[in-house]
Amino acid sequence: MRTWLITGASRGFGALIAEQALIAGDAVIATARNPADVTARLGAQPNLLAVRLDVTREDEALQAVAAGIKHFGRLDVLVNNAGYGLLGAVEETSAAEAERLFATNVFGLLNVTRAVLPQMRRQRSGHVINISSIGGYQAYLGWGVYGATKFAVEGISEALSQELAPLGIHATVVEPGFFRTDFLDAQSLVKTALELPDYEETVGAMRRFAHGANHAQPGDPAKLAGAILALVNAPNPPQRLPLGSDTVARIDAKNRLVEAELAQWASLALSTDFGA
Repeated sequence: MRTWLITGASRGFGALIAEQALIAGDAVIATARNPADVTARLGAQPNLLAVRLDVTREDEALQAVAAGIKHFGRLDVLVNNAGYGLLGAVEETSAAEAERLFATNVFGLLNVTRAVLPQMRRQRSGHVINISSIGGYQAYLGWGVYGATKFAVEGISEALSQELAPLGIHATVVEPGFFRTDFLDAQSLVKTALELPDYEETVGAMRRFAHGANHAQPGDPAKLAGAILALVNAPNPPQRLPLGSDTVARIDAKNRLVEAELAQWASLALSTDFGA
């Protein structure tokens, strides 16, 4: 039996992944700002421990991990799922809005990861799964600052994968596309307070698209949860796992663009070395 710690486990991907892990017979430390929401969503179960965790509070991360280890004795899988979206142009995003977003999506992830890794290092085993987004691989207009937090998660995850491999610990960054969750609802998505007329044709169009796409996204959240179970069961899990046809298409398009630009500008790129 494995023990999971899942952040943001009261709804969305977090709750579905927790549900699948419990069905598989594993133990789950399910965290949320309000643990009662976890119990209301998943029910009271012997293998479920609902724990309070505001990921922006490092002390709460340490307490949640300590409580989970005391209860179950080990910690095998961390799913850094807690986070939220911010929709607005880069210029429209205030310093306070950007700082709050990074506090949860990046620094919160780091808080929980630092709290978990000492136990995994002692075990010489474990799997860190960081939930990113297609927006962490391909930037979108209107999602620049949100995407920046996910680009940060991608970089952190790649480095973790290299640092932890010799210790018997895996790290994978998961890149979901648009899935039919509450991500575009007000409880998960914040819009910038400032909306500038000059961005009406670009970011304004994205705002309208987001409103219309809510609960009409192509991805099936239950299948994503199943994919996370398959990922954890894999003997050699990947460093990066894209999920959703839209993600696969975006990655392919960006890779082609990068390859084309590299070929076009290779001579200038190579000309900057000494002796070139």
